[in-house]
Amino acid sequence: MLFSPMTLGELELPNRLVMAPLTRVRSGKEGIPGPLVVEHYRQRASLGLIVSEGTYPSHAGQGFPGQPGLVTDQQLKGWADVTSAVHAEGGRIFAQVMHAGRVTHEASNGGYEVVAPSAIAIDGETRTYEGKKPFPVPHALTTEDLPGIVQEFVTASRNAIGAGFDGVELHSANGYLLHEFLAPSANQRDDIYGGSAENRARFVIEVTRAVVDAIGADRVGIRISPEHNVQGTTELDASDVRETYSVLVDALAPLKLAYLSVLHKEPTSELVQDLRTRFGGTFLLNTGFGVVTTREEATALVDDGHADAVVVGRPAIANPDLVRRWREGLPVNEPDQSTFYSDGAKGYTDYPAYQN
Repeated sequence: MLFSPMTLGELELPNRLVMAPLTRVRSGKEGIPGPLVVEHYRQRASLGLIVSEGTYPSHAGQGFPGQPGLVTDQQLKGWADVTSAVHAEGGRIFAQVMHAGRVTHEASNGGYEVVAPSAIAIDGETRTYEGKKPFPVPHALTTEDLPGIVQEFVTASRNAIGAGFDGVELHSANGYLLHEFLAPSANQRDDIYGGSAENRARFVIEVTRAVVDAIGADRVGIRISPEHNVQGTTELDASDVRETYSVLVDALAPLKLAYLSVLHKEPTSELVQDLRTRFGGTFLLNTGFGVVTTREEATALVDDGHADAVVVGRPAIANPDLVRRWREGLPVNEPDQSTFYSDGAKGYTDYPAYQN
């Protein structure tokens, strides 16, 4: 089943392996994907679907040095080269649209004000162009600010389609802005966007609906990570998690999105599988950052009916021809973690394909 075709939105995927959005910080200070980025994605076009690394929808939404954007003409030209190369190899690629929210610093995003649902800083440091710095206290977005943030997602999504992407994935996971609205630890608002589960889910729903209206539901996926307690965004109350994500997914289901992608360390848990049932559409699973997904695990998740496709990260980093290696039971390259967030080709485009 893992290597059988499937439908996702209006796309026909040749297999059920999806390349996870993987931060690789190879796009320079201007956030422009260059020839190295083009080659990286081109090499991996045999995967059923590629989801790009997180791309910022506005300068204030940039999370870290070297991250690419969907803002300037030069960035969009760089992405057009990427999508052309992937399509020339027969591949399919979505752009992950990611607003970092409070997971950034003015020294990373060009001096723009850091924003979040509430004025609560993350306890820790972030890497900036000027070295490591403590996370700042963010500006709490006002009700009047929020339509502008929605428009940033809409404009970036339109830009992505214009640059040749087959669709976009809205990043509502891993502690970034949309996830911050969902989590009580980051969202302590007392207006219609805070407090109850319905209120905390409201902004994510508004963003998703607006992007669907702009580019069509078949071109929109969304990624969530319930209970993935990272970057200061914690969800420790199991009953609240169930209620919040049930409200969210119940509102998303009628939109008929291209897919729902869930990152969770227990992919067969009652919580995750209930979300799948509620969504009722194409369902992607990623087992999270804790362990590397194996061929056996990916196969079982699809064969046992827990997911329509499996999202893989580190195996896709190290094996541009991962589909062939797993399908034929061939040995795999091991990823070099020291090169994940560095510069240049090493650990990025120099992993070899399998040689007979």
